[in-house]
Amino acid sequence: MDGTTTFKSDYLPYEIVTRPFRQQEEYRPKSGKIDLGTIYQRDYNPHKVGPVTLARPRERKHTSDAKVDTVPTYRDHYRLWKSQRTEPCKVERDYEPPSERFGNPSTFQDDYIPKQPNPPASCKPCDTKLPEGPFDGNTIHRTAYVAHELEPLFVRPREEYKPSDQPFEDLTTHQRDFKGTPGEQAKSCKPEGQKHGSDDPFKGTTEFQDRYQPYSVTAPEFHKPREYVPPTDKMDLKSSNRLDYIKHKVAPRALMKPAPGRKTTGPFQGKTTTKEDYQPWRVPPRGLIKKEEEIQKPTGRFASLTTFRSHYVPHQANPPQSFKPVEVVPTGVPFKDETLYRTEYTPKKPEVCPGLNPDAVGYVYVNTDSEGHRFYRRLSPEPSGADSSPVPEEVPAVS
Repeated sequence: MDGTTTFKSDYLPYEIVTRPFRQQEEYRPKSGKIDLGTIYQRDYNPHKVGPVTLARPRERKHTSDAKVDTVPTYRDHYRLWKSQRTEPCKVERDYEPPSERFGNPSTFQDDYIPKQPNPPASCKPCDTKLPEGPFDGNTIHRTAYVAHELEPLFVRPREEYKPSDQPFEDLTTHQRDFKGTPGEQAKSCKPEGQKHGSDDPFKGTTEFQDRYQPYSVTAPEFHKPREYVPPTDKMDLKSSNRLDYIKHKVAPRALMKPAPGRKTTGPFQGKTTTKEDYQPWRVPPRGLIKKEEEIQKPTGRFASLTTFRSHYVPHQANPPQSFKPVEVVPTGVPFKDETLYRTEYTPKKPEVCPGLNPDAVGYVYVNTDSEGHRFYRRLSPEPSGADSSPVPEEVPAVS
């Protein structure tokens, strides 16, 4: 065998040309200053944000001193029955161990034949003598290894930095090619800020505080269970089975172990009545049972005329009557979009909780009640002469 293949014989090597390397252009910084302004910074209008008013109501406890006089249906209908405790029917017998020795052998003792075990062959290697003299520790790698001198590593010289003399060009492709189209500024869809409220001070009372009447509630009465009293009578544990049962002396059941059979030493014949009497029959394959067609196929051309086409009489359908209501309201009159809510609504001035920042809102801390609610008072100028203003009312904190 010469060792040549069809690939080696038919393959024609091609000359490989190195790929041309693209030289990187020299970096030239652009001149000028970068404008870091954005449309958001130019068009954004800052707004003053106030503290959020908490709408959590004050916590109140609804208690009542009224006593609940109710009797459950279980106490009303339940009647206690007097029951007698039955006596135990257990016969007290003291255990007496047998004096004679148990002499009946077990099935394992009768059928077990002891066998002498054969110990397995040991796989332990024979004792070998250790070599005399000290261990030299020489290996093939140490004796046959030839050490070679390493050449010094190539260190590339560091190039000295030379700054560029050309100015930095900071003009991008977007700044150069983009031309802003002149247009009108978009109109704001924000509604005009109209003041909906009143300048009257908040009185601090609500409809719930005026109409609510607190009720005192007492703690529920604890039901003490009755003390258990054990019965004094003896329990009768006799049953009809224990009273009417008659004991019979029954002998122990004999073992149903088969008698040991004789073992045959001859070869196994392997013949049965089925093998000797059974003869295979040669059955030919059954043919297809196809019935003759009772109805003969038509030979003429299909007329393609159905009973529906022959008996159908077309009728002209009348269009249904329109139930659309007649326009009662004229379309030329403008629609009045006024409602009772819009005409009768009185806007209220939102109140700010003085507990969040009392100094900024103009409140002074007064005291705290027994339930932990803090009360504040609005700062007012000192009264002068007859035009003295009344003392401002105390306002509770929302939270």
